[in-house]
Amino acid sequence: MKSICIFGIFVADLCFIGNSIPEKGQTILGNNHIVGPGGKGSNQAIASGRLGGKVNFITKIGKDQNADIALSLYKEVGINTDSIIQDDNNLTGVAGIMVNEKTGENAINVVPGAAGTLVKQDIDNNIKFIEKSEIFLTQLETPYEVTSYALNKAKETGSITIFNPAPASDITEDDFKSIDYFTPNETEASFYLNEKVESESEIERAAKAFLDKGVKNVIITLGSKGVYFANSDESYFVDAFKLKSEVVDTTGAGDAFNGAFAYALSINQNNRDAIVFSNKVAGISTTKSGAANSIPTISEVENY
Repeated sequence: MKSICIFGIFVADLCFIGNSIPEKGQTILGNNHIVGPGGKGSNQAIASGRLGGKVNFITKIGKDQNADIALSLYKEVGINTDSIIQDDNNLTGVAGIMVNEKTGENAINVVPGAAGTLVKQDIDNNIKFIEKSEIFLTQLETPYEVTSYALNKAKETGSITIFNPAPASDITEDDFKSIDYFTPNETEASFYLNEKVESESEIERAAKAFLDKGVKNVIITLGSKGVYFANSDESYFVDAFKLKSEVVDTTGAGDAFNGAFAYALSINQNNRDAIVFSNKVAGISTTKSGAANSIPTISEVENY
């Protein structure tokens, strides 16, 4: 099994559940609320760890109650915490999540907190965790210059790099060339190309545009429509996993997919099998509320 290094943030998720997501200027009465662990990097690390992956997680948290929640969970899941920096001066980040209970759709506002103060020196101080890992996964919730630095350090050491461009923000043209697997959803793909990415032909055209930028493999996640994969040799659609129960909450489904995909590569699954497996993990995660708390274990995946 290959080792995995994930760079990203932890935040405490404050999840508000109701019959709709409030519009601008609107106040609604909710039905429930949940407080739990979140942050894309953290969710992805937990997904890989719950499935049995060998995971190092590089992040920065405060020294507060929310940090204690994170460290306790990582210990339970088996994530190496030696690369986690604790900040004396900044609080651990938080995220406010609005969930439509009827559809599972959500809207999220993230405040990175301590993780927003990450600098390149933090990567240098933890470079051994990148060097000894064969798979590197990151997103865009950390400061971009630090994310870019970590991505390129991982590429230099020979890691397989997975880049989940969420939340969508600018990426330099040079950085596209350091990405082995680029994993946007439709909305994120549209952001980078400044054009609609909805129909099959638009999705195929978008993937080709990313390949032309230097990305080695493109995986566009399509929610209930599945996934589209493309590289220089092949391209295909993969259907979404058919669930036995209803969708409850889609929060964290993309993170579950990315963490599962990193794990699947770590056990040497081929691209198609890794996507099918990751679709299943992501699908199962939508049948429960919350982000990290909804991610299944390997036994839950195998027995579903």
